[in-house]
Amino acid sequence: MGAFSKLMHYLRGEQSSALEKKLVFKMDFFILTFCCLAYFMNYLDRASVSQAYVSGMKEDLDFQGAQLTEVNTLYSVGYLIGIIPNNMLLTYFKPGRFFPFMIVLWAFLTMCNAAAGRPEHLMAIRFFQGYAESCIFAGTQYILGSWYTKKELGKRTALFTASGLAGGMFGGFMQAGIYRSMNGLSGLAGWRWLYIIDGIITIPVAVYGYFLFPDIPATTTAPYFSEEERQLARNRVPVVEGTRIFSIPFLVKVFKSWYFYGFCFLWILGNSSESLGNQSIMNLYMQGHPEEHYTVYQLNNYPTGLQAVGIVSTLLWALGTDVFGRRWLSGYFVSITAICAGILLLVPSVPTAGKFAAYYWSGAIYCIQATFFAWANDSMRRQPPALRAVVIACMNAAGNLFQAWWPLVFYRADDAPNFTKGMYALIAVGIAMAIWVTVMLYMENHFSKDQVDVLDATESGSSDGTTHEVVIGGNKGLDSKV
Repeated sequence: MGAFSKLMHYLRGEQSSALEKKLVFKMDFFILTFCCLAYFMNYLDRASVSQAYVSGMKEDLDFQGAQLTEVNTLYSVGYLIGIIPNNMLLTYFKPGRFFPFMIVLWAFLTMCNAAAGRPEHLMAIRFFQGYAESCIFAGTQYILGSWYTKKELGKRTALFTASGLAGGMFGGFMQAGIYRSMNGLSGLAGWRWLYIIDGIITIPVAVYGYFLFPDIPATTTAPYFSEEERQLARNRVPVVEGTRIFSIPFLVKVFKSWYFYGFCFLWILGNSSESLGNQSIMNLYMQGHPEEHYTVYQLNNYPTGLQAVGIVSTLLWALGTDVFGRRWLSGYFVSITAICAGILLLVPSVPTAGKFAAYYWSGAIYCIQATFFAWANDSMRRQPPALRAVVIACMNAAGNLFQAWWPLVFYRADDAPNFTKGMYALIAVGIAMAIWVTVMLYMENHFSKDQVDVLDATESGSSDGTTHEVVIGGNKGLDSKV
């Protein structure tokens, strides 16, 4: 099949029957829509701190030195602490109840930011907010992997990731509009209204999820799915039984798995490469520019171009790797992007327009949120759901572990506008990314061959009545017998 034919086949969908098309439509409407709205609000809140900072919060709360970086770091610490327990809780509680509860909690904490009287207040609130918001990203990767097939997953993961970037963009435009129309209203600064409005518009998403989110195929009782559709959903993505998640054998399986080490380090590099966007470095570059003076509207609006590039890059890479495979290619692309952007931002003779171009280009790095997590889901497709959930959670946690200290060393707010150490770090991460993606390819090919050999052995042995322990991805299954 030619490239164009593959693309048309992909866009038309992989569903083979009218029933499956109807099922996938409902999944997209009720599952994907909720996850995208939740992640949109998540990024809207994340971006609000830097947008508030350049819109008067810095002066009103008397921020000094790198206190903004400390606020973001404490958010990352709370986020880090919450990732793994929250993802584990998704296997014990219904996601349709757990997600809405956490969303209401973080909406309340978002509004509390408006009452902050000094940076230390904001630090405390953001720590607990990070814990509450940590359930969405890794949790959604687990949920999408439970409902969608390998061919369907990349497209949905891309839309999910793009929705978060859209939230960051919308936040910039919203803060600019609030500053223009509500600054000083009822005695409140515009940046305080930003937090209040962020929290209020988040609540309806929680309500939507409480009544309409269908949990996972094995436990769903959603009334909009017929029994035939529920059974089809279970058959499309079969559950591989495993051990109890809180058990020594299960932990041994996790720590002996190459997935754990391979994908965790991959996302450490991936998350570190996203720092220019995650830490709102462009906002601080513009605010500290030695020659240009930017207005509040420009400080909020110009950096949204970085998220716009991220959205386009995410959708293109997810579509391309869904159709043609080879999700690892995005790792090499990001490696080149990180190295080139870092060099452009280091060279003093590059004009302001060139610096802007480098920042915007760095937004393309966001594509790996979709491709790397889809790669992890694809690789662990035949593993027990608990293992997949924990590895994906650990993958996200590993990246955020570095975000807890990485900005304090390389992207301190008082290092603006040049962030020299950060740019050297970005180049180093780009080089390491290229090396590690190559290692991952070797590991995946090596263990895939082992898997095929063992499965062939089980098939030949089944004819004489013998039993064989199944090895998936180079790791012994704890409970599975053929």
